[in-house]
Amino acid sequence: MSEAIQQQSNDLLALEGVTVRFGGVAALDGVSFSVRKGQVAALIGPNGAGKTTAFNAISRLVRPSAGRIHFNGKDLLRLDASALSGLGIARTFQNLALWPGMTVLENVMVGGHARGRVGFVTSTLGWSARKEDGELRARAYAMLEYFGIADVAYRECKGLPFGTMKRIELARALIADPELLLLDEPASGLAHGDVRELGELLLRLRDEHDMTLLLVEHHMQFVMGISDYVVALDFGRNLVAGTPAELRDSPELIEAYLGTPV
Repeated sequence: MSEAIQQQSNDLLALEGVTVRFGGVAALDGVSFSVRKGQVAALIGPNGAGKTTAFNAISRLVRPSAGRIHFNGKDLLRLDASALSGLGIARTFQNLALWPGMTVLENVMVGGHARGRVGFVTSTLGWSARKEDGELRARAYAMLEYFGIADVAYRECKGLPFGTMKRIELARALIADPELLLLDEPASGLAHGDVRELGELLLRLRDEHDMTLLLVEHHMQFVMGISDYVVALDFGRNLVAGTPAELRDSPELIEAYLGTPV
């Protein structure tokens, strides 16, 4: 085991030298960072920096050509994406992945089936499946109450306000009881007031559910307001990392976003 992995053994998530190539282009080039248990951590950087590719590597949606990714001491690169929920990893997406023809409650229940003994398709077969399905339905409704949207539980997702659908997706992720929640552009498309409420909600999730959060986000005020640790990428490489206070006036970060003055 390398020295870097030994040093990160107390971290919940650790990436070491992760490289992802698409053809001849390195979307990630030797990226390393770690996230401690209980942190709100953020990946930032200009467009094309490699943030979403890093998320996809953690989520096992792309296969790195080099490097290591460990979660709770387990090598994620040896596992399929389908195994992540059982380990305690959940993810939301920038483009909402909700089923518009299903009710809000049913959408949330799908997230719970991922960690249940009975699959979504087979949940209608057999008394044990129906028992688990009933328990899951109750948990899903309680989750909607937690997020303050139980009044739309039996409505279809189609046509609901965007901020409400963001909460539905969070509820669906949270019902799987994850230890690590990956949030892809959670503030994207939200009005200013909704962004503030989202920040308060995420901090409450962290505190009340003993959860670790890792987010990709462009909304810098939002990031700096809720994050304990920030990792900046540029052109697929590590640029700078630290607390929001340490990075607020970082010359490297300013140059990456704004360019070198002429």
